[in-house]
Amino acid sequence: MSGHGALVETEWELLLAACSDNPAKDKSDRIRRLLHSPLRWTTLHGLADHHGVLPILSQTAGGLGDQVSAEARIALEQSYQANLRKALLLAREFVSIVDRLSQAGLAFIPYKGLALAEMVYGDIALRQTGDIDLLIHATDLQRVRKVVAELGYRPHQMFSADEEEAYLRSGYECAFDGPAGKNLLEVQWAIQPRFYAVDLEMEGLFRRAIKTTVVGVEVKTLCVEDLFVVLALHAAKHVWGKLIWLCDLARIAGMTALNWKRIGQQARELGIVRILWVTLRLAEKLLDTPIPAAAQENLPADFVAESLAQEIESYIASDRAFDVESRAYFRLMLRLRERREDRMRFMRRLVLTPGPSEWAVTRLPKMLFPFYRLVRITRLGVRMVSGRI
Repeated sequence: MSGHGALVETEWELLLAACSDNPAKDKSDRIRRLLHSPLRWTTLHGLADHHGVLPILSQTAGGLGDQVSAEARIALEQSYQANLRKALLLAREFVSIVDRLSQAGLAFIPYKGLALAEMVYGDIALRQTGDIDLLIHATDLQRVRKVVAELGYRPHQMFSADEEEAYLRSGYECAFDGPAGKNLLEVQWAIQPRFYAVDLEMEGLFRRAIKTTVVGVEVKTLCVEDLFVVLALHAAKHVWGKLIWLCDLARIAGMTALNWKRIGQQARELGIVRILWVTLRLAEKLLDTPIPAAAQENLPADFVAESLAQEIESYIASDRAFDVESRAYFRLMLRLRERREDRMRFMRRLVLTPGPSEWAVTRLPKMLFPFYRLVRITRLGVRMVSGRI
């Protein structure tokens, strides 16, 4: 974890306070104390943007009155309005997409973006807007592509029929560029690439999905237990690198209706108990989010999680992105798994699962696709020798 940028302590502490799940008075008192220290609002603004929490910071600053400079208030309000405009644009696109998919009889689950903003924050303007994320069945990808093409959406990356067949087994998502921007829509038939070795059953997610309303449209989304697990896996894949992911998870963890017994059972089956513990510890350390008693009762103790959370906390607070193709990253992904068999599956799949990078090196007919494993092994070997991994 060494080599990350220096901490911007006062600004960072104020951002954590703004995002904290503390009671309103405690949160307000903490922020007011920090405001007595020298503060660079431009730096704070940049930190909030990087961590995807500008709307949360804007909301907090709005309640501080003259303690925030007029210049800072204007900048934050402008950012809030820009995010609101983008959210409204995505809402319009979302309605068009789900309407067409529904008419075509296709099953889908919106689970991040606008759906998450409404479900967790109660307001699409209070979560920094990214794109539209939908879970689909792998067998429906071609039909989904055809339907969204009618709305002007084109796949960001094209594969041959044979490559797509292989990618549906090893990959997990397809990004689309739309009339309003690039990568505006992402459809996923798995939660992570196969090599991460977390074989979460998609049929179960669809079966347990619940009805909700997103921007006025009734749709199905993940039940809160599945949402917590899925978002924790997503955050872990990115080394919990943005505060917004912890903000989402902290708010979900605090829901009284959350069934921790079900979450604990699923975590044990998937071998991701440690990932959930690191998530809860990070939310506790950074956002003052108490770990629910029910979580402690239903998640087996994992003492490695505490030291991992301390390591990852320093990375989150730094100004340098984690290299997700480095040895350090893959070692960390292994350390996040508590079971030896899961670590072995991760390594085996990482080495033996070819993908778009290998297909770009050379074109092989379908009958020779097994040889892409050799291409994969060779590429990894070259990168290791050259120090690029």
